[in-house]
Amino acid sequence: MQRRRFLKTTGAAVSIPLLLNGIRLSAMPRTSIFNAVDDANDRVLVLIQLSGGNDGLNMVLPTDQYDGLAAVRSNILIPQNAILPLTDATGINPSMTSVKNMYDNGRLAVIQAVGYPDQNRSHFRSTDIWTSGSPANQVWRTGWMGRYFDSQYPDYPEGYPNTEHPHPFAITMGNLVSETCQGIATNFSLTLEDPFALGQLPEGQIGPVPNTPYGRELDFLRTAIAQTNQYATAITEVATAGNTLANYPVNRLAEQLQHVARLISGGLQTKIYVVNLGGFDTHANQVNPDNPTQGTHVELLRTLSDAMAAFQEDLRLLGIEQRVISITFSEFGRRIRSNAAVGTDHGTAAPLLMFGSCVQPQVLGDNPEISANVSVDEGVPMQHDFRDVYGSVLMDWFDVPEEDVRTFLYDGFTRLPIVAPCAVNAVEDTLDVPEPDMSVFPNPMGQSTTIAFKSLSTGRVRLSVFDAMGNELKVLLDQRLSSGEHTLNWDASGLPAGVYFCRLVLDGRQQVRRVVKG
Repeated sequence: MQRRRFLKTTGAAVSIPLLLNGIRLSAMPRTSIFNAVDDANDRVLVLIQLSGGNDGLNMVLPTDQYDGLAAVRSNILIPQNAILPLTDATGINPSMTSVKNMYDNGRLAVIQAVGYPDQNRSHFRSTDIWTSGSPANQVWRTGWMGRYFDSQYPDYPEGYPNTEHPHPFAITMGNLVSETCQGIATNFSLTLEDPFALGQLPEGQIGPVPNTPYGRELDFLRTAIAQTNQYATAITEVATAGNTLANYPVNRLAEQLQHVARLISGGLQTKIYVVNLGGFDTHANQVNPDNPTQGTHVELLRTLSDAMAAFQEDLRLLGIEQRVISITFSEFGRRIRSNAAVGTDHGTAAPLLMFGSCVQPQVLGDNPEISANVSVDEGVPMQHDFRDVYGSVLMDWFDVPEEDVRTFLYDGFTRLPIVAPCAVNAVEDTLDVPEPDMSVFPNPMGQSTTIAFKSLSTGRVRLSVFDAMGNELKVLLDQRLSSGEHTLNWDASGLPAGVYFCRLVLDGRQQVRRVVKG
C-alpha cells in the first residue's frame, strides 16, 4: 500500500509514520533535542506554512525604496502613509497591527529575502525543496527534520510509542502529513485535525499472517492501526489536561494554533508542529484596486497576524512562552513588478517572520533594491538561504552540533543571529558585526566590473552571481580569506545584457548588490 494513500485513508483520526523499507541511517551521537533530562527537552518549534507563494513586498515593505515600488507595482501598492513602521527604512502591511505590536514588544524578527539558489517557481517542486532542504537541482526523499530524527531513532516506528517516548515526535495540523519530517523509512509526523475527535480504529482479529506480500501488507496495517490508536489515546489525554487562556480570532489558522497551545500546555512531548494557511497564490485581484489596503492578500495577512499574536499571548498567559519559537515560510515570493490583473506572479525570495520570547527582535538583512527598470520576470534576490534559518534553529534552539547541521542541510551553512540568549547556545556577538559593505564599480558595467569588500576576521568567504530569475550562474569565490580589504574582478563578457545580483556571504552576514550589464 502506498504511504500517501494510507495517510489519506486514516487522516480523519491521526496518521502514523509508516515503514517503507529496511534502510536506516547509522546513528550519530545523540544530541539533547529529545533527551528527557536535558534543559532543551521542552523546547518546541512551530512552522507556519503560507501555501501559494506569499508576496513579501506587500507584507514587509522597503519604505526607503518606495519610489521604485510605485513605479513597478502602483496598482497594488499600499499608500505610504498607511504603512506601519518597523524601522526607519522598513514597514509592514497596515493589516498586521498585531505583528507590529509583537515587534514593538520584542517578540518578532523579520528575516529579509529568504530563498535558495536556483529558485524553482513551481508550487510543488519548490515546496519539496523547502521541506526536504535539498539543492534545487536534486530530489531528496527525506525531510530536513526527518534526517535528524533518523539519526537519533533509526528503529522508528518499531517499538514506538514507548515509556521514554510516549508521544509523536512531530504533528501536522490538518489531514496531509508534512514532508518536513519524512525519514528514509518513515515519516515522523502525524496528522491531526482535532485532538478531541480522535476515534479508535478497529484493529481486527489478531493472529498469524502468511509469509506472502498480502501477509506482509496485512501485518503492516495491523501495526499502523495499533500505533495510531495508542497515539490517539495519548493525545486526547494530553489535550484534556491542557488549557488555553487567550482570545483567539475565528479562523482556521487560529484554530490550529490554539490546538497546538493546548497540547503543549498539557504536556505533549512533541517537538515540531506544522500548521498551514492557504490562499497566497494571488495572480489576480490581490488587493482592491480602489483601495489597496483591502482585498484578498490583505485579509490573509490580517488572519496570519491576528492568529500569531493570539498564539503568542496564549503561550505567555500559560507561562510557557520561553519554550516555543515559531517561523512562517512560503514556497516562494512573488515578482517585483505587478501584473495587469491586479496581482503578482511567481517569484523568488521573500521575508520570513520568526516570533517568540526567545527570538532576537530585529529586521535582519538589507531591503531589496527596487528599480523602476525592473524586468517582468525579476524577483526579489535571495539574501538569506532558508537552510541557514533552519540550521540556526537546530543549533541554537535544539543544541544540535554544527557538524550535524551541515550533514542534515548543506556544507555551506552559515549561522544566523536569530535566537535570543535565553536559548541553549544562542549567538549574541554576531549581532554587532557590521554589514560586509560590498561595492561594485562601475555599475552599470560593460564587460567587467570590480567587486570590493572588507572582512573583519579570517574565515570562509563565498561570492556568487545570480540572474534575475534566481539562478546561481557562477561562483566567483569560495575559500578562506584573511581579514582586511579585498577586491575581485568579475569578467562578465559571456553574459548577455541585463540585471544580475552579486551575493556575498562573509562574517556570518549576507549581502546582495544589484548590477546592471549594458
